[in-house]
Amino acid sequence: MTLTQPPVPETAVTPTDRTTAPGRPSRPRHVPMRARLTGGAFLAPSVVLVLALLVAPFAFTIYRSFFDDNGFTRSWVGLENYRAMFADPAFGQSVLNTFLWVVGTLLLPVGIGLAIAVGTWKLRLGGLARFAIVLPYAISGSATAVVWTFMLSTDGGLDALLRTFGLDALVSQWLLQWPLNTVMMIVATTWQATGACVILFLVGLQSIPPNTLEAAQIDGASGWRLFWSVTFPQLRPMTVVVVGISIVGSLKVFDQVLLLTNGGPGTASETLALTMYRETFTLSRYGSGAAVAVFLTVVVVAASWAYLRRQLRPTD
Repeated sequence: MTLTQPPVPETAVTPTDRTTAPGRPSRPRHVPMRARLTGGAFLAPSVVLVLALLVAPFAFTIYRSFFDDNGFTRSWVGLENYRAMFADPAFGQSVLNTFLWVVGTLLLPVGIGLAIAVGTWKLRLGGLARFAIVLPYAISGSATAVVWTFMLSTDGGLDALLRTFGLDALVSQWLLQWPLNTVMMIVATTWQATGACVILFLVGLQSIPPNTLEAAQIDGASGWRLFWSVTFPQLRPMTVVVVGISIVGSLKVFDQVLLLTNGGPGTASETLALTMYRETFTLSRYGSGAAVAVFLTVVVVAASWAYLRRQLRPTD
């Protein structure tokens, strides 16, 4: 005796079942024109602002970089501003300094911020320690530069401290010698920026499920092994954010360098942002300044895109 399944009534088959039969690709959902217009209306103000405040000024900057422009007269020179820019030794020095800022920012604020966040995460007085580290982040970059100008100037606070402990041999002209001045400016920025990294890494640590850490500890993981094999991999999303922000910020660093050394001695400690400022507003060479601005924008966008593309690749 053979058992057969009774036929399914036509009324029991839903429209969804008909459209998603096995072997047939489902049709894309049709979005009504009214819904499209509504979505476009909500997006329009943001798109207009981006076009007006970002795209249009950048397009005009590219256009202006092809001119010899002193603010009063303008003449077409084509790619001459770019040729002169790459041939200028001062520009090469500013590129090197910007690279040093990127490396220093990744090693110091990001590394120290991660160490402090992990080290004080579960300590009883960890909140007090974190508060002391985060407090300088509330200070503006200009105020930070003023404080560290007092500390690093000749016969300033740092020199006085060294002499107090009999370390006269270590007294130096901290802001007047390259690359020492660039290193000290990175240290000053680290004092301020580490707090932001601590806050972001703490957010990442608090999002880690406690059961994964408890399971690893039951399996015998502790200390460095627990951090490297369990904690750090789960901090990856937040690490991507922190490193990305740090890279972009270090490529655009400006105010600390302007206030601490003004790019000196000469142009030895200039970064790309300060070179752009000097060419445009100090020397009134608007075409050359526009060329540096275009180069800096391309570097920032390319570095951000390459980093995020590598870090946010879908994993199988």
